[in-house]
Amino acid sequence: MGEQSWLSLVQEEILQPDLSICDPHHHLWDRNGSRYLLDEILEDVYTGHRVVSTVFVECDSMFRADVAKALAPVGETEFVQGVAAMSSSGAYGDCRVAAGIVSFADLTLGAQVRPVLEAHIAASVNRFRGIRHAASWHTSPDIRISHSDPVEHQMLQDDFLEGFNALGDLGLTFDAWCYHTQIDEFTQLAKANPTVTIVLDHFGGPLGIGPYEGKQVEVFKAWQQSIEALKDCSNVHFKLGGINMKINGFGWHKRALPASSDELVDKTAPYYEFCIDTFGADRCMFESNFPVDKESVSYPVLWNAFKKMSQSRTVSEKEKLFHDTAARVYRI
Repeated sequence: MGEQSWLSLVQEEILQPDLSICDPHHHLWDRNGSRYLLDEILEDVYTGHRVVSTVFVECDSMFRADVAKALAPVGETEFVQGVAAMSSSGAYGDCRVAAGIVSFADLTLGAQVRPVLEAHIAASVNRFRGIRHAASWHTSPDIRISHSDPVEHQMLQDDFLEGFNALGDLGLTFDAWCYHTQIDEFTQLAKANPTVTIVLDHFGGPLGIGPYEGKQVEVFKAWQQSIEALKDCSNVHFKLGGINMKINGFGWHKRALPASSDELVDKTAPYYEFCIDTFGADRCMFESNFPVDKESVSYPVLWNAFKKMSQSRTVSEKEKLFHDTAARVYRI
């Protein structure tokens, strides 16, 4: 059974269909037989929820082959800019896909990363907002290292920190992707750069495979303790989502039936509730992380789960969690 057929086995009525959504985290690619371009994301977006805009986040897609290695990632911005231009024409409906673009630049270039960032800005027609330099790393062979091939303690390296300074100079954002075992390092980075707008993706990667398989209670407690240290880092924002990946250990992809929104709430709500209660809706935004999380759950079911998790929040809090925080952080 194909992925879409499997996901269609669980159908739900769309909750609060008029609530505006900015989906601040998805990818676009065409590689290794996997295709997720404008048509594919719109098939997910136009399933009932009112998604008005999205933010693309780097995924090693369409790097240029005819330039120096440092400038190759600018090809991803050029590619996504084309998709965004198609979407903004209005020919594909009301959602503005990739209204914000977060690409990759190698911060270990130090001061030499600045011309790369400037090339991204020039290629994006005012959509480029910042970069993600993924740093997820672990000693276990069962846990995959990020596609950017980081080394241990990447976020604390002198060259990385020197490159990070260029982000602040240019008013750009930084998306962080690490595992929960690295949150303390991320916190050091955030505290050392209080003027840079930083977004922690996917709750900081609570692991549930390899040495953490079957240890969800212990992982949650360790994650909770580490992430609480970010409370006073007002420059740090949190993407609430991306927790249904295989690495998180919930095993949704192994089931005969995909997850329902009630099941997602039952298993994952503590992460969402802790972040919203600790950091407030001004610093939190729901994200889809599609098509990666699509291996586990459908787009309409996922956003239903978010709406159920936030049902006790005020109208203002909901507007921030679903749209306003993301739109402000990424200047959409």
